[in-house]
This record gives sequence, C-alpha cells and structure tokens, in this order.
Amino acid sequence: MSEIISRDTLDLLIQASYFLAVLLFILGIKRMSSPVTARRGIRQAGLGMLLAVAVTFFLPDMGNYLLIITALFLGSLLAWISARKVAMTGMPQMVALYNGMGGGAAATIGAVALYAGHDYDLVIMGLAVLGGLIGSIAFSGSLVAYAKLEGLIAKTLRFPGLQVFNALVFFGAIASGIALLAVDGYPFELITLFFTLSLLAGITITMPIGGADMPVVISLYNALTGLAVAFEGFVLDNPAMIIAGIVVGAAGTLLTQLMAKAMNRPLSNVLFAGFGDTGGSGEEGPGGTMKETEASDAAITMAYADKVIIVPGYGLAVAQAQHKLWEFCERLMERGVEVKFAIHPVAGRMPGHMNVLLAEAGVPYDHIFDLEEINSEFDGADVALVIGANDVVNPDARSKKDSPIFGMPILNVDHADNVMVVKRGRGTGFSGVENPLFFADNTQMVFGDAQEVAGHFIQGLKSLDG
Repeated sequence: MSEIISRDTLDLLIQASYFLAVLLFILGIKRMSSPVTARRGIRQAGLGMLLAVAVTFFLPDMGNYLLIITALFLGSLLAWISARKVAMTGMPQMVALYNGMGGGAAATIGAVALYAGHDYDLVIMGLAVLGGLIGSIAFSGSLVAYAKLEGLIAKTLRFPGLQVFNALVFFGAIASGIALLAVDGYPFELITLFFTLSLLAGITITMPIGGADMPVVISLYNALTGLAVAFEGFVLDNPAMIIAGIVVGAAGTLLTQLMAKAMNRPLSNVLFAGFGDTGGSGEEGPGGTMKETEASDAAITMAYADKVIIVPGYGLAVAQAQHKLWEFCERLMERGVEVKFAIHPVAGRMPGHMNVLLAEAGVPYDHIFDLEEINSEFDGADVALVIGANDVVNPDARSKKDSPIFGMPILNVDHADNVMVVKRGRGTGFSGVENPLFFADNTQMVFGDAQEVAGHFIQGLKSLDG
C-alpha cells in the first residue's frame, strides 16, 4: 500500500510541476508581447522549460540518464555560446534555426515511435505520423529560411510547373503516411519514404519564397513546430508538451495572421506567389533621378526642424548603427527637436526586430510607435529619416495596382515636408521592388553605411555648436 501511495504522490507532484511549467510558458509568452516586459517573459518561460526538463527525470521507467544528461549539456553549451556570439543582424537567422530544431525534435519523436514499431493504438500512431509530417516540414523549411537570411542561398527556385511539383511531393508525403497506418508492421522502407518526402516538401515549399517574405515564413513555421510538438506530446503521454505545443502553435498562428495582414496579403500569396522579381538597380527611376546630399547637410536640416520621425529598417541592423543613431537623436532633443521612431510590423527580418534593436541602444519605449499610432503624424513632420527601409515606405503600395506590394499598409513618410533616406547603395533592396520615394521631389539620399552616416550626423551637429 505504501508503494502505491508513494507512486501516486510522485505522479501528482509530477503533473502539478508540469502544470506550473505550462503556466510559466503562457505567462512568459504574454509578457513577450510588450518590449517593457519581454525580458521578464523570456526568463519566466525559460524557468518553465527548466522545471519541465527537471521533472521529466522523475518519470517512472525513465532510463539512459547518462545519454540524456550528455545531450542536455552539449545542447545547452552550444546554445549558450551561439547566443552570446550572435550579432543583432543574425538574430532572425538564429530564430529560424532554433525553430527548425524544435520541428526536427518533434519529427524525431514520431520517427522513433514508427521505426521502433511501438504497439500504440491507431489514433496515437496517427498523431505520430501527423507530427512527423508537420515537424519535418517545419525543420527543413526553417533551415532553408535560415540559409536565405544568412545569404547562403542567394536565389529563389522557380520553374514552370513548380507548384504542381510541390503538390506532388506534399501529397506524396501524406499518401505514404496514410499507407503507414494502413499496413501492418510499419515497413522500414515506407517510413523512410514518408520522412524523405516530408523533408523535401519543406525545402521545395520554402525555396521559391523571396527573402522579403521570410518574417511571415518564420512565424508560420513556428506555428507548425508548436503543432507538431503538441501531437508528439500525445505520443509520449506528456501533458506539458501537449499544452506548450498548443500555446506556441496558437501564438505562431496569430502572429502569422498579423504579419500577413500587415502586408495586406493572404498567406497563400506569400507561399505560392513570386514576390520581388521586378528588379531595377539604377540611379534612374520613377520620377527622375535620386538627389544626393551630404550627411552633414542632412544633419543641419534636422537640427533646425521642430519634429523628426525616424523609420528604421534592416540596413540599420546590418550596420549596427542603433547606438550612434540614438546618440544623434539625443543631441537633436537637446536642441529642442521632437524625435519619434516609427516601426512597421514587418520591418527587419523577423517580427519585433526593430523594437529589439532600438531597445538594445537604450531608446525609451515612449519614443517608439507602431504604424497605426504614428502614421497620421507624418503630415506634420518637418523631416522623415528613413534608415535602411524600403518596402515599408514604398508609396506604390497605395497607388500602383500592378506593384507586388500593392495594398500593403505603409508608413506615410512621403507626407513629411522633407524625407532623408540613408541607403548603402542605389539598388532596390532585399525584395527587388523599385521605390519611387527615392526619386520624389522632397526626398534626398544619403548614401553610405548607416553607422558611418550616423557618425557624420553627429559631427554635423557639433559643427553648429562650434
């Protein structure tokens, strides 16, 4: 009787600990939604994960402790080193990579259940197959997204009949998964075919998608990873995995919908339509020629302005110019200039990229505004300073129906009295879509690395002070 009570008590403590871990996950994700509380949210979610991992060691019939501890140590060490070294410009790649690892782990659980031929009921094995399919697609697709963001894959893969080929691969994976459940014994060859086609589907679906759509793709694969983890949680009979997977899947789905809405494009258009192939890279363009100015002259113009709105983009992250830019802004504010930052939902290479970048530089949260909050203020701004942004400030999204970004909500920087654009070169940017803003009468271009330009801005202000 004592053994029964002891076992029941242990089981109760384990389930209670899992429940607490899930609460920490949910609270952490909630707090990550605001830059003010994001740091605490990350710590709380991390504490939840630590609790869930620790409690798992006390599950009945656990074994291979040395192997588990070794894997945990090596994985944690690798993650710690890579996270400490990654630059802000590499954060989207890291998110894509780590998200892919989650999908791969979920797929591996399904693979172990299938290859081992566990005598689970049909429903559980069906969830193992479904989790294996979704996890494999999230894994290989996230790796392709990582490679595109890292520049390892420079071109999109498109050819006539591509969508038909993708459909054949995808439905081939589904058919092989159904066949696994229909035959006896889970044949090795059929399992291998299923996972091969599933991994291939993630690659072929992601390869045609342009780099400008990667924020939406990363968010989508995050949702798929959560869903796969939830399914495999049923296979392992682990409530923490089930609930955490559902929470991550739901959060990723909502974020994907918000991102697609911010681009005013359905998810099907992101996944199945070519984007950013229009090209164009010269100085000549719509509205004439780009008008270049010196950074010092641009700084003087902003010094005598009443209101300056700054629109950061990926170019700011590439140059690691956020600290210099904020120093320049502080000098402007000392001169009585009102300075605000305008953040588009899809600026950068992942959701919240610009918010994190500015927070790292110490920009107060009350200076940072979303599109809906600040768009009406551009009409009263003396200067709109665009640093490394392209599509999110492209006026063609409002008026040019044949533009790939037509209908996408943009920041109305062209409504400002003066527009200063800091840009590394005269090309069209990451998506390849021409931007008439750069050729507008009220726009002046400041070419160069954003950090160097910000330094020249500061020197320009210093010259006014003697």
